[in-house]
Amino acid sequence: MKRPIPENRIVVTGLGAVTPFGPTCDALWQGLLSGQRALSELTKFDPTGLRNTKAGQIHDWQFAAADFSLERTPDEAVQFLLVAAAEAISDAGLSKQLQSGAPAHPQAGTVLATNFGGGASWEEYMSGLLDKRPSPDHFADFSFHTAISDLCHAFALGGPCSQLSMACASGTAAIGLAAEMIRDGQVEMILVGGYDELAPSPLSGLSLLRTITDDDLRPFSANRSGTLFGEGAGVLLLESLEHARKRGARCYCEVFGAWQNNNAYHLTAPDAGGAGMARVLAGALHKAGVPADQLQHINAHGTGTEYHDVAETEAIKSVLGAAAYDATVVSIKGALSHLMGAAGAVEGLVAALSIYHQKVPPTTNYSEPDPACDLDYVTEGCRDQNIQYAASISAGIGGDNSCVILGRLD
Repeated sequence: MKRPIPENRIVVTGLGAVTPFGPTCDALWQGLLSGQRALSELTKFDPTGLRNTKAGQIHDWQFAAADFSLERTPDEAVQFLLVAAAEAISDAGLSKQLQSGAPAHPQAGTVLATNFGGGASWEEYMSGLLDKRPSPDHFADFSFHTAISDLCHAFALGGPCSQLSMACASGTAAIGLAAEMIRDGQVEMILVGGYDELAPSPLSGLSLLRTITDDDLRPFSANRSGTLFGEGAGVLLLESLEHARKRGARCYCEVFGAWQNNNAYHLTAPDAGGAGMARVLAGALHKAGVPADQLQHINAHGTGTEYHDVAETEAIKSVLGAAAYDATVVSIKGALSHLMGAAGAVEGLVAALSIYHQKVPPTTNYSEPDPACDLDYVTEGCRDQNIQYAASISAGIGGDNSCVILGRLD
């Protein structure tokens, strides 16, 4: 059965990533395919009081504000975003059109996603308030809108812009919103990205919610006990297919549809049987016009928490039926950690690479089968796979869910 083809099709033409594997998309992809892990001891601040001292920290980070024509050095989370964006723009072959000093491009927009924005700058600002010496730079850098301002200035993005926060579902939701803006004819291309950094306050709060394991991160494994968090940014450049073909761009994949919702159930626990996640996957497939039994690959949220991994497995089975056992279901968090607001963008990016290369990375650090999680989690290492359609699913604290359906360009 062929899906109906919309008039205004959207494709992914550029990818950029800054992750604990390194400051490039290739470092991320090669690290995932090889089954490496990028978690380490947390050293950027004192982890005393946290449930775990391991995290997906970016080490040996270097940034020059002058490279982006900025007068000040932004918060580190925004630094990650800017470097990933520069890679995505270069990868798409648009560095000459989208650069600081060029005329503002009215047909180039941006949609950003984050959980905490400039968390470290917020803490510096609050510390300054207590000492009666607050810094205006710190005030600017923890404000979410500053990331859009810096990005648009650095790359002459003069079109519509937006930033959203749906907890850890943010990055995936941003991809969906960006695609709809192009489909509606608002812009020809959009830089869409998610970003977050490790900072004491967010990690302390997540420790209090007991989402962090005191052991290790093992998605879908019977001995899982919670997640571990990290930092970074993922950026995708989306374009209308017409615009991409006019300039002869390479296309990684097509964006077919997306959906967002809320469990309306609990702050941290998934609802019974993963009903909210099932609705978001079914909604995205319906929006995309893709029959459930034609979905070959899922980049899962897969946090390694006891109840969520079961709920996600149940959600996939309830939507795909028997076809769930034919699909590959991968979580990259065992290799990378949970990148918070960046997670959905990075996972969407990895799904795009899986479609383009027809290869899926493994679910790293899976060690013990769980009868309640009984799908094909690709535990033996990376695998070649014929993928026509793939889903990337995200979920967040507060019950937010998002899903995007990507596919091979015909």
